[in-house]
Amino acid sequence: MESLKPSAEVRLAVSHCFQTLSKSTDSKDIPAALQKLNSYLDEGPESPTTSVHRAEFRRTHFTRSLQFLVNNIQADWFHKLTATQRTELWDSLFLRGPPEQALLVLMEGIGQLSLSSGLDHLVNITEKFLQSGRLTDLLWSYCLETAPSDSPQLRETLLGRIVALPDLTANRLHPNNKPLFLPQQYYPLLAAEMLTALDRTCQALKDGTDCSLTFMAQTLGKVCIQGHTVVLAVLVPHLSMCTCSDMVWQRICWKLLENVPQRWMDSAASSLRRIIGNLVLTNKKAQFVITHKLLLLQYKYEVRIVVLGYLAADRDRRPLLIQVLRSLSQAWANPSAVKHTPVEQQLYVSKALLLSVALLKDSELLELRSELLQCLLGGMQSHLDSSVLRIRRMGMVVGECLSSRMDISGTKLKFEYDQDEETQELLSLITHTTGEDTEPDLNTSDDELTPYDMSGDQEISQASPPRYIRDCLETLISSEDPVRVELSLKAAEGLVRRNVFATKEISVQLTKVLLHMEDKYSIKSFVALRQSTMVAIVVTDCIPVTQYLTTEFYSLNYSLRQRLDILEVLALAAQELSKPTSNKSRPPITAVADLTPYPGDNPVHWRQIVEKRIQSKTKRLSKGATQTPAVASPNRYAPVAGHFFFPLLSNYDKPQVTFDLLGSDHLVLGRLIHTLGLFMHLAVNAPIAAQMGRALLDFVWAVRYHVDQTVRRGVLFAVCAVFISMPSQNLLVDLSDQLFETRSWLADVAEEDPDADCRSLAVQSLVLLDKSLKKQLQDPQAPSLESGS
Repeated sequence: MESLKPSAEVRLAVSHCFQTLSKSTDSKDIPAALQKLNSYLDEGPESPTTSVHRAEFRRTHFTRSLQFLVNNIQADWFHKLTATQRTELWDSLFLRGPPEQALLVLMEGIGQLSLSSGLDHLVNITEKFLQSGRLTDLLWSYCLETAPSDSPQLRETLLGRIVALPDLTANRLHPNNKPLFLPQQYYPLLAAEMLTALDRTCQALKDGTDCSLTFMAQTLGKVCIQGHTVVLAVLVPHLSMCTCSDMVWQRICWKLLENVPQRWMDSAASSLRRIIGNLVLTNKKAQFVITHKLLLLQYKYEVRIVVLGYLAADRDRRPLLIQVLRSLSQAWANPSAVKHTPVEQQLYVSKALLLSVALLKDSELLELRSELLQCLLGGMQSHLDSSVLRIRRMGMVVGECLSSRMDISGTKLKFEYDQDEETQELLSLITHTTGEDTEPDLNTSDDELTPYDMSGDQEISQASPPRYIRDCLETLISSEDPVRVELSLKAAEGLVRRNVFATKEISVQLTKVLLHMEDKYSIKSFVALRQSTMVAIVVTDCIPVTQYLTTEFYSLNYSLRQRLDILEVLALAAQELSKPTSNKSRPPITAVADLTPYPGDNPVHWRQIVEKRIQSKTKRLSKGATQTPAVASPNRYAPVAGHFFFPLLSNYDKPQVTFDLLGSDHLVLGRLIHTLGLFMHLAVNAPIAAQMGRALLDFVWAVRYHVDQTVRRGVLFAVCAVFISMPSQNLLVDLSDQLFETRSWLADVAEEDPDADCRSLAVQSLVLLDKSLKKQLQDPQAPSLESGS
């Protein structure tokens, strides 16, 4: 007979114990059955049960066992137990197992049993439960996240039992209530148990163990919403003393407040206000910490709701709220802060600014209107000038919210931007969501009609798509018919790729037309269609078209968008040329999302390149069948890499009337450097790679300390590309004079740059540089510095 699974074995054993307790008349069977249930709670090597069985019992059968005991508390077998047997066999089940399950069963039993000796016994066990530190064990299990996963409903029930235990016992026991269950004794006990659990959390974090304060914060919020401020009165002095010189305790306190659910945050803040009082008015140090340090000098912990709510709650403290608002508006509008502070800190200041404005009264807002208007104008300009999309969107949302709150001349700013969680959170801080009025459905009889299937219908057009590339060019130049223009634009890429010789005759002319073409007729996917055709032209007739585009990049009378288009087309074309050719037709580019990524829009792109390069250099030994080797094909990009790369390095330092690459046009500069870095990466193993690497490092060295983070990201991406693509021997010989200074600069960036992506890029660059140098120095045939000089 096959052995049963552990779950089945435990289920049968527990069921047998229940049957024995219910039906057995032998006085020896009852203690044995209780002892069997207790054995599933024994820990250590001497336990008669396995760890798998014990875990299964705790997870599935512990609550059921306790409920069985409570339901049979009036049974004859229970009263036949001696006092010692009750303590060691019956009571211990409630005091040794999972504490959250035991507390729920105990509170449920107290609520259901009538006044009797059985109820008295459950009350005594509950008192022992609190006195033996089981609340600490309960809280600690959730801090370690070892408690079983529960549903939101079960979590809410458990929180309710913990926080409302004095009310529940008072309603049930009334004059016979235990002193420990009274609020004046229970809530200080709960606070002490929370402190013990927090102390264990602190020690665990120092030992490298991850912990969660979510349940602890929920408990705190639940206590505060019911008005039991005595818990905070016990917690705050102890936590204040612990945080004086211990950074771990500071992190714990920040997280504890940060994780309080939003629906209880106001109550938690109100409770803190009652404890702190007007300390901010009498203590200058406390005033500096609350009004300046917590709001302007940190951003990792979400305490702005507590701080601003505290300042706004009292008439004597409201002047400080106005003072804070002035500081926040100045910080938000500061162009230097927009350029040099991390995006996360700017987001934190933006949230605090909107929340402060929302807390102002209309009379206070009227007094500050001119200052806020000045902040709005200056801050909007600084944010919209940023090359980082997230910062620009942040400026748009804050501008909309401030103009809406101030109601300037009845007009409100309105921008077009993509909604995400970040923008929705910003909008929620100052706007009140109201339910939209729904119009009654007057056409209810239409629901009974079956709709006619028109999914296969096609729009009939009088015009037909062009069959030759020259006809396509003529249509794009001279036609005013929107339908013909759209058909020509949609057919252009396919015609270019199918008719190579005809394309080469007009390649530069067609590229010029497309580069200057505007979307006059609102053609669907116009940008993607136009770009994919230009990429196809570059791939088909590479050198002439590349020379034209790289020359036009620095020419007069081009917009920044057109210059960015040139870089995107060149980057996509270089990527296509560097890939192996295939007999299958290449699908056209039909999505704007496929535009060339660069650090400002996609900071993860460089990580993918680095990881692919590392994986390609990793040797793996395996036995058995191997994959069929890929068919070799020529790299079409390597012979023409110089045509893409070097022309873009000329004229960058010559400002023009409409284009100043090293001045205000830092968005184009960042994209240019990233594009050059991409060209460098694609030129790996090409003969010209070493020359490109030296030229690229010389170019980016002059702008490595640029104020714009997009430019700095581009510089670091380019450095990564050089270290990845340039042969190790060339790094050591050709760049020996620069490597020491480059490494020192990368180390400074990795430690001190305010942008997280820049710091990560610098670390990756250092890793790549060290690997290349180590590999070269370990090669016995490597040329020495003397031989290479």
